[in-house]
Amino acid sequence: MPRPRQFDEAEVIAAAREEFWTRGYACTSVDDLIAATGLGKGSLYGAFGDKHGLFLRALDDYIGTRMAQIRDELGDPRRQARDRLVRHLRAQVTATAADKMLRGCMMANSAAELSGSDVAVERVVGRAYRQWRALLTECIEEAQRDSAIDTRRDARALATVLLAFLRGQDALHQGGVRPAQLKPAVDELLALL
Repeated sequence: MPRPRQFDEAEVIAAAREEFWTRGYACTSVDDLIAATGLGKGSLYGAFGDKHGLFLRALDDYIGTRMAQIRDELGDPRRQARDRLVRHLRAQVTATAADKMLRGCMMANSAAELSGSDVAVERVVGRAYRQWRALLTECIEEAQRDSAIDTRRDARALATVLLAFLRGQDALHQGGVRPAQLKPAVDELLALL
């Protein structure tokens, strides 16, 4: 008869997420995960299968948290669509600029590190980016109905541009571009809308 689990799974996933997010998948060892989570190797493997299984759970946890925040920012019924879009873009750039550890986005980091070699990661991250793009598209279309964004613009293409801008800001920051250079760029992008 198997013994009942003696740990909080959500806490273990959160601790593993922090390790993977800080170090990346390849540079996070099983020993790092054992130290971070407090689990023994047997418990870790018994609960999550292996390092990759735990990584996917941690990545899924990160994505779930981020997508909930994005949905809240872009779907806030108290604000007009264009205002929601502006606030979302500024909040994302502000968060990027505040990243003192230069960890960046765990989704983007995971895609950069593992896409092409890890189908599961590619699928999970691709689905998240499609959801984010869809949320941006919906917000842009609503702003177009409000006459706040030119209706001659392709909402999906604009959403892709905005998503590329946000991911690019993250990559630039990780590459050493200062926050003072990043923040004005969002105003220039918004002026183009």
